[in-house]
Amino acid sequence: MQYRQFGDLDFQVSSFGLGCMRLPLEEQPDGSRNPARIHEEEAIELIRYAIDHGVTYVDTAYPYHGGNSELVVGKALKDGYREKVKLATKLPVWLCKTYEDFGKHLDEQLAKLQVDYIDFYLLHALNKTSWANIMSLGVLDFLDEAVAQGKIRYPSFSFHDELPLFKEIVDAYDWKMCQIQLNILDVNYQAGMEGLQYAADRNIPVVIMEPLKGGSLARNIPDDILAVWNEAEAKRSPVDWAFRWVGNFPQVTTILSGVNDLEQLKDNLQIFDTITPDSMSGTELDMVHRVKEMYDSKIKVGCTKCGYCVPCPAGVAIPDVFALYNKSSMFNALEDCNKLYVNMVRKSEDASLCVECGNCEEACPQSIPIIEKLAEANLVLAGR
Repeated sequence: MQYRQFGDLDFQVSSFGLGCMRLPLEEQPDGSRNPARIHEEEAIELIRYAIDHGVTYVDTAYPYHGGNSELVVGKALKDGYREKVKLATKLPVWLCKTYEDFGKHLDEQLAKLQVDYIDFYLLHALNKTSWANIMSLGVLDFLDEAVAQGKIRYPSFSFHDELPLFKEIVDAYDWKMCQIQLNILDVNYQAGMEGLQYAADRNIPVVIMEPLKGGSLARNIPDDILAVWNEAEAKRSPVDWAFRWVGNFPQVTTILSGVNDLEQLKDNLQIFDTITPDSMSGTELDMVHRVKEMYDSKIKVGCTKCGYCVPCPAGVAIPDVFALYNKSSMFNALEDCNKLYVNMVRKSEDASLCVECGNCEEACPQSIPIIEKLAEANLVLAGR
């Protein structure tokens, strides 16, 4: 396992951080798997196997697995495993309506995890609305108080919004870590590469989430993209290349990966054994750039999900329809997207409800012919 210095703190952590959002699930009598029903024995074995093989960073959160991830992680960290890792979990800021709610949730999480303190306590999934709300409630004073009480050690945050807000949050407090989304496709998405450098310039360690873009870079790889990966002199899987590209940046401290089973975990451990900063050649970086351009060429609608087109008078979830349409094309995932579109139809959010009023097109800063593209998306996603 490779390790990296955690900013100006006096320790290193494994470059592979174990994410506990996709733990093994129990199989139900009908063959389905409920995300809230973790297979505890397998999950505990998986977490301990990771730690036994060098992983020193474990990441969970209040809502993962319907609130059960923290419970299972707490059990896995018994018998001396707690002392071997840095533990991260996250405050559900959307549930906080008063200052007292901050402490109430933290105490609940400490009890579920069966620990006296949490190393990295993140304000979870900050966006413009949640940041404004918790700032008005005094969240920074709460973090100072929790540190003074010894309940948390390193105040941190995770982020899901636009770059200017990221910079505002970074500059608002003496953060010990931030968590952002980054992968070969999302270089300019949310905080992106500029945000990574902005935090690094302020000596804030950066933990990366979604390095495989929710698994999209790991499965159903289009044949033309697979052919490019196979051109490389070093033969590696698309998963390996995706992790390797993120880990190539010295500004990255830890990369989170959520694994479903022991086989995936062993594969990840083997990959991360060989990932070091600034180790990719120019030829390899050019290849990744080609792959990104090929994925981008498969985008059907250049929607940035800015939200100016919603709410739609007819109830169409316009950005979500376009996101699904793009996903079906980019990731060879039409069958999966057809199934997801059925849920949109059930919720009366699908593109077939468009009445062609034109309000969305007037509001769209990208000048997308939304009416035309909605009709096109509906034909594909509805399987017509």
